[in-house]
Amino acid sequence: MGLANDVNYAANMRHMRAGIRLNSRINLRVEWKEHRQTLSADGYTVDISPKGCLAIVAEGFPLGQKMVVTNALNGKSAEATLIWRGHEGRQGWELGLELESPAADFWGVEF
Repeated sequence: MGLANDVNYAANMRHMRAGIRLNSRINLRVEWKEHRQTLSADGYTVDISPKGCLAIVAEGFPLGQKMVVTNALNGKSAEATLIWRGHEGRQGWELGLELESPAADFWGVEF
């Protein structure tokens, strides 16, 4: 990993950790386009914030991947961008997702 990658990683982590975060496990589904097809994978959150989440999802993605995240509890959806990807574990990849203009009640909790 070069210096530029280290700087980008640090900036992403600061951005990702900004604001209020709550430990919360919420089932979710992510959908993305690939070769003109809509694909999906299930997962769950580790923690949530008004602007995103840290999730475990069965699929790995490249940074910058655009997708739609759907909260399985209330059916609300929001567009999202993958801003951080951690390690692959037994249940899937650690993904830092930034939601784009989510509804205030997207997660079903007040921050």
